[in-house]
Amino acid sequence: MNDWKKGVSKYATDLVMIGGAAAVVVGIGLIYVPAGMIAAGILAMAGAMLSILGGGGEKQ
Repeated sequence: MNDWKKGVSKYATDLVMIGGAAAVVVGIGLIYVPAGMIAAGILAMAGAMLSILGGGGEKQ
């Protein structure tokens, strides 16, 4: 159980970002499906840019 908590806490910000992006995409998709697809693509590109740029990594 302790290892599970360490693993989740290590990726908590990423999990929250992905969950929030999914909620936004689903909400937009419920209104208008093509707009939901466009939002998914935009949020995927934004997530990739954040991943490339880094930041928030482990401090040494």
